Amino acid sequence: MHVPSMSTPSLVPGPPASVRALLAHPGVSDVLRIVAGARGIDRALAHPRIQKSGLVLAGHLHGVVPSRIQIFGETEITYFETLSVEDRRARAALLFSLSPSLVVLTRDVAPPPELLEAAEATGSPLGVAAARSSHAIALLHSVLDTILAPREWRHGVMVEVYGVGILLTGASGIGKSECALFLVERGHRLVADDRVEITSAADNTLVGRPAPLLRHHLEIRGLGILNIRDLFGATAVRDEAPLHLVIDLRSFERHEDADRLGVDDVTTMLLGQEVPLVTIPVRPGRDMGVLLEVAARNQLLKRSGNHGARAFVDRLEKATMK
Repeated sequence: MHVPSMSTPSLVPGPPASVRALLAHPGVSDVLRIVAGARGIDRALAHPRIQKSGLVLAGHLHGVVPSRIQIFGETEITYFETLSVEDRRARAALLFSLSPSLVVLTRDVAPPPELLEAAEATGSPLGVAAARSSHAIALLHSVLDTILAPREWRHGVMVEVYGVGILLTGASGIGKSECALFLVERGHRLVADDRVEITSAADNTLVGRPAPLLRHHLEIRGLGILNIRDLFGATAVRDEAPLHLVIDLRSFERHEDADRLGVDDVTTMLLGQEVPLVTIPVRPGRDMGVLLEVAARNQLLKRSGNHGARAFVDRLEKATMK
């Protein structure tokens, strides 16, 4: 059974990203540096795959997509250096006349002066990567998949419990952050509080992340803003985690129709994908930490093909038929 989303998502389109965003991604600046054309660092990157079009250095421009990262390895640069100075200048001018978003030379090669001059003249970023082409391509593909991924923001709290990524939703003041604190105290991990960024990875896995300024922090009414990493250690937080389950916390009403059996699997939509949804009533005296742990364990059982509620109903029906 599918139910509509409990909260209105804030949609944030993935593309276009920029060269600046690429360089700001963790680990990229350690292996890739800009050596010319830095004033074009805000050029858009609109394609998740790089282009290894060495023929452009031979003057063949067909199929070159300027918004894709252009990669030149040792073979391409070796060929380029066999050309005369005049031809190198002409080919470099032709390449950078396309206003490429980013050109990357691999294997930490020293850029030929003609490429440096053309990049600087056109304000087109020219970078040098320390890794060989295959490793540089793998890294760039991984980062592009992240920064260009479809995404949306959700109001809620995300935690990881027994390896299950859980998005806690519900009305303001219902106790989402307090539930997260209960879980952290019991050895589980905080991913995000208040604003959760959800992206769809290349393999359709949903991934949750915190807003950069809120990373590792949790707001608890009466205590204020807490740094969970400082209070509980590095193992109490995660910078991102796969999202497997949404738990909607609602106030406990006497006449509210609550699911008593759990036979029907309920889902909600996130970025076009159905995600399992559990609704848990909240009232004083309920041990929410235990309930959320059990919800995570039950989700793990369901993923392994063990559906306790259905198995019970099947046994009950068989017993009544005897």
